[in-house]
Amino acid sequence: MNVLLSLSRLIDAMNEKLGRGAMWLILAAVVISTLNAIVRKAFNYSSNAFLEIQWYLFAGVFLFGAAYTLLHNEHVRIDVVSGRFSKRTQTWIEVFGTLFFLLPMCFMILWLSVPFALHSYQSGEMSVNAGGLILWPVKALLPIGFSLLTLQGFSELIKRLAFLMGRIPDPTEKHDFPTAEENLIEEIKKMRGES
Repeated sequence: MNVLLSLSRLIDAMNEKLGRGAMWLILAAVVISTLNAIVRKAFNYSSNAFLEIQWYLFAGVFLFGAAYTLLHNEHVRIDVVSGRFSKRTQTWIEVFGTLFFLLPMCFMILWLSVPFALHSYQSGEMSVNAGGLILWPVKALLPIGFSLLTLQGFSELIKRLAFLMGRIPDPTEKHDFPTAEENLIEEIKKMRGES
């Protein structure tokens, strides 16, 4: 179990870093959207590439953010029902949900998205819009994002099983990681040299 817990910590650290990085994609999307609006109004010029890069960035935020959300125990649950049970029963429900819903869904999406992304890459697929972007990078985000979510699902499963065995405290309690807001404030301070 110690090896599995070490693997879980490694997965958690990786998804923490990627989740923090995904926050910057939101800022990039806002800046690009703003610049696109200014250029369109001031110079009467626009490009489909500006619009498409925004949904590329949104896809990255969503797909990298899914594992980050699961890591921080912020995913949607039906707490009205499970809140009436003991912590051990709640944990067994999460183990069941991970094994029979989360992981099978991730495997199915991976099974379908890998050929989808590979075909796009091999064919050099381009947007049908004039001035649009190549499509394989955004399509590749699907298997990458769901691979990260699968790994985080395994990490959460390991932690739940370790809790049930009495090896670790309740994994649904707050992580040692700072919140997204604290992360953003810290990153801004680093940029300003205020650390």
